[in-house]
Amino acid sequence: MRDQIWVGAGDRGDLRGAAAGNVHGAGIARGKSAGGGEADTRGAADDERGGYAAASIEKIAQRAGVGKRTIYRWWPSKGDVLMEALARKADVQIPLPDEGSWAADLRRMLADSYALARAPQIGELLRALMTEAQLDPAFAERFRAEFLDRRRAALGSRVERARRRGDLPATLTAEFAADVVFGVFWYRLIAVPQPFDDQLADNLVALLNT
Repeated sequence: MRDQIWVGAGDRGDLRGAAAGNVHGAGIARGKSAGGGEADTRGAADDERGGYAAASIEKIAQRAGVGKRTIYRWWPSKGDVLMEALARKADVQIPLPDEGSWAADLRRMLADSYALARAPQIGELLRALMTEAQLDPAFAERFRAEFLDRRRAALGSRVERARRRGDLPATLTAEFAADVVFGVFWYRLIAVPQPFDDQLADNLVALLNT
């Protein structure tokens, strides 16, 4: 099922919703091109049979129905286009419902995050973006600010909600919780072939609820 995310006129030349497209089903689905017409980009990255390596600005632009120069006006690289679409997919598929307790909030976030990461194309894209960040210092700064920090902030909002509710462990900080959750996430995604499963989620909830 595609996530339909519309971006209003006037935002980044009316193209954010157009060019970012659907990152392996991760969709910013439709928006206005700089020329005023609608650009349907559903499946923009789905069409890249070779994954991230086969994706290109040319293909993204073709799918969006705009020129390459229009894409480059708002995104410096294909990684930035795909990173933005993935960040928006994470915002949609990893929501912030109040589950009633810190443990339940954390468990829900982990379950939603792991479900997203288990999708083969999403896992591949995450690994590719992290690799790109190691090779390109400028992209690394953007990846940190626009994706990594965004996910840490989402977890931090849950920590602060638990603090206000009064059920957060006394010594737990948002920074430490994020280090643990995302340190484990990236280690399993990149370094070791371990699954994102219920047992992992249960272990992290137990660790961060004491």
